[in-house]
Amino acid sequence: MSYDCHSPPYSHLITLSDSFICCFVTQLVFEKEGVYLHTNAKRSNQDTTIPGFIRIVERGGEPALEWSALEDEGRNAAAVFYTKKDGEGGVEDTNFDPGYEPDWAVISTVKRDRVREHPPVKETSQWSFSLPLSELYSLRRSRFSLGRNFLVFTSRGGHPLPPLHFHRGGTRELLRALQRYIILAPSPVDGRLFLAYPHDSGALSQSFDELHLFDDGSSDLVSRFIQDPYATTFGGFSKVTNFFRGALRPPGSPFHPRGPQDHHGPPSADDEPGFELITCGVELGPKPDVTRGQPLDKWEEFLDPEGRVKDPQRIKELVFRGGITPSLRKDVWKFLLGFYPWNSTVKEREDILRMKTDEYFRMKVQWKSVSEEQEMRNSLLRGYRSLIERDVSRTDRHNTFFSGNDNPGLTLLNDVLMTYCMFNFDLGYVQGMSDLLAPLLFVTQNEVESFWCLTGFMEMVHQNFEESQEAMKQQLLQLSLLMKALDPELLDYLDSQDSGSLCFCFRWLLIWFKREFSFEDILSLWEVLWTRLPCENFHLLMAASILESQRGEFIGSDHDFNTILKHINELTMKLDLQTVLRGAEANYLQLACCKELPVKVQEVIGLYVPPSPDDETSPESESHETQQLQSQSQAAATETSQSSNSTAAAARPRPTYP
Repeated sequence: MSYDCHSPPYSHLITLSDSFICCFVTQLVFEKEGVYLHTNAKRSNQDTTIPGFIRIVERGGEPALEWSALEDEGRNAAAVFYTKKDGEGGVEDTNFDPGYEPDWAVISTVKRDRVREHPPVKETSQWSFSLPLSELYSLRRSRFSLGRNFLVFTSRGGHPLPPLHFHRGGTRELLRALQRYIILAPSPVDGRLFLAYPHDSGALSQSFDELHLFDDGSSDLVSRFIQDPYATTFGGFSKVTNFFRGALRPPGSPFHPRGPQDHHGPPSADDEPGFELITCGVELGPKPDVTRGQPLDKWEEFLDPEGRVKDPQRIKELVFRGGITPSLRKDVWKFLLGFYPWNSTVKEREDILRMKTDEYFRMKVQWKSVSEEQEMRNSLLRGYRSLIERDVSRTDRHNTFFSGNDNPGLTLLNDVLMTYCMFNFDLGYVQGMSDLLAPLLFVTQNEVESFWCLTGFMEMVHQNFEESQEAMKQQLLQLSLLMKALDPELLDYLDSQDSGSLCFCFRWLLIWFKREFSFEDILSLWEVLWTRLPCENFHLLMAASILESQRGEFIGSDHDFNTILKHINELTMKLDLQTVLRGAEANYLQLACCKELPVKVQEVIGLYVPPSPDDETSPESESHETQQLQSQSQAAATETSQSSNSTAAAARPRPTYP
């Protein structure tokens, strides 16, 4: 049953549990059954969804949003009785089922004796809750492919309540009832997020002024809203919806409000009748086909007589397209990781190596010369040594370079990491850094060169290891933005299972998929990522590619948070690197070709630069660069059939990646 918003005048009396001193009159404004609470229970003997009722009630004039489990009705939850306001007093009607909004009135002035203050979110049983609407900060409305809506409410204290799934519909009616007490303003950042404001004319005017929702400049907007919030807000939802479809577009993008004729179109099969689902509205073109190229197998021909690299950009493009032949990795990696400048000569590189070797051993001597007695008084160094020894003993032990006891490779791994603590006192050693060093040491087979290659690698990822974890949080947010643009339905599904934060991708991003692919694949992957092409966040596009590849596993399944996490972890060593790389590049091209791509997404993939007087980059040039990238991808298929001795490679399209 559902109590909506226009019924005859009734009120009802709720008898509360013994924790309250006396009974007081309560108004039931809205009630809907078939609302399931998603518990995300971690024990297999607990249900992950609990059926129940959602209600809006008034107690002492204060409205509250409440949910109670079906099994609690008549037991732990309050008993509800209905009494006609103007009828015979005290006559109970337990079968009351109005289909429209009642004109509620309190029939008594009996008030609750407030013995103590209660927290804003009051739990009446294990999962039931009561949240005063004055403490409601936001609600998030989403939908996934099974056709059921869910809402997530967040209190002003920042505490999200468990997701509520509406198996029998009713979100429209609930939002409609909430409008009697609060204003729900869509967030300019996320069209599915609604911010709650009190019915205060000043707050309302400010909120709409900030959002610029209405371009008619009407001065009576607030008065019209207060008089008829449903007609003013939901009646104009098409306009609000279209605003947020364009809210994240780049500055200057055309925006055309929906015309009156569009209001009468048939509702989407995915939407409840009468309520338009607010989305980002990005319409991406088809995902292009991408072909990988052959690995870089020549090096000397790219050097001038003095040993300078003649075309560093060309080298990066070839490495991005196909990686590097194993025999050349030791030379090329030093340039990709900044050990040698691209424009250095052979003689200059000899001087750099000599200088870097001296510097390395000076730092190594610093920790080697610390006596045991000194170390006992240096808890920081002692902690680093202990953590490094523990991690080294379990890093890539399946690889022959690090396998067995008393392996010199393990000693080198330990010494380089200890020396890095001397190089970077602020960061020191953090778990996971041994995973980054092992492939470098394996390829260079040299203690000094692997150390300086590690410092170059850490320049790219050092923020991942900072204690605040702000960089990791930011990357997960950016990945969520990419997924919202690439596959919003999949993100909605993950959201519905408390997995919308994508926290299960944390390890992927922290150490650049080191534990997800084989050792040999990691060598190929990292050299591709070190080119920083086509953008610095290409690793996020890879993560999106992996998630998209699992779409069929998730959508329409009965996975919950725990099984999603388990499935993601079980992908280790089962992913095909070349397929993931093709998918990531296709994601980039698909996004780059979208003319109305949200600014936030443009920033993630490096396409948006704030305009400045000295900025010579034009949209036309960015479009041209994207076309070049597409041309190069298509040309790679032809290159595959060319022999290694062919000189026709010089005639291939040479894009400049944005």
